[in-house]
Amino acid sequence: MAILGYISALIAAIAFAVLIIFLVKTLKTATTMMERVGNTMEQVEQQVQGITRESEAMLNRSNTIMEDVQTKTESINGFVGSLQNVGESVDNVNHSFRRVADSVSNYSSKQSEQVTQVIQWGNAFIDLYARWKKRTK
Repeated sequence: MAILGYISALIAAIAFAVLIIFLVKTLKTATTMMERVGNTMEQVEQQVQGITRESEAMLNRSNTIMEDVQTKTESINGFVGSLQNVGESVDNVNHSFRRVADSVSNYSSKQSEQVTQVIQWGNAFIDLYARWKKRTK
C-alpha cells in the first residue's frame, strides 16, 4: 500500500506541475496582453494630444477670424451711416431745388423775360448738379 501512496503522490505532483505550467502560460499571455493594452493606451494618448493641439490652433484661428469679421462689420456700419447722411443731404438738395423751381415758376408768370433767363441758369445748374451726382456715384 505504500506504493499506492507514492503513486498517488506522484500523480498529484504531476497534476500540480501541469497546473503550474498552465498557470504560467496563462500569466505570460495576460502579461503580453497588458503590455499591448499599455502600448495602445500610449498611442491613444499621443493621438489625443495631437488632436488637442490641432483643436486649440483651430480655435485660435476661429477667434481671429471672428475678431476680423466684427471689425469689418463695425466699419461697414459706419460707412452705411455715412451713406444714409449723404442720402438725406441729397434729398434736402432735391427738395430745395423743387422749391426753387416752384417759386421760379410762379415768378415766371409775372416776369417772363427775366424768368426765362433764370430758368436757363437753373437748368444749367441742374445739369451741372446731375453731372456731379453721376461722377460721385
